[in-house]
Amino acid sequence: MPAVVLLQRQADFWRIIMKKLVLAAALSAAASTGFAGTLAEPVIEAPVIVEETNNGSSAAAVWVPLVLLAIVAAVIAID
Repeated sequence: MPAVVLLQRQADFWRIIMKKLVLAAALSAAASTGFAGTLAEPVIEAPVIVEETNNGSSAAAVWVPLVLLAIVAAVIAID
């Protein structure tokens, strides 16, 4: 009888080892497909560039000296 008991324990041991091996193989297969990418090129969007303009102050910076120059020229032309 001891030989039969020994063979039964050995069979149980290998059954447990095989179950763990199958479980580890299944988990590693699931993990490898979870991290797999595609063959398509990645989509990279162009950055949005916002340029601020100060139209009001630049127009005033041009017109004010021109008006002053016209006033000075008119004063000189009158004399």
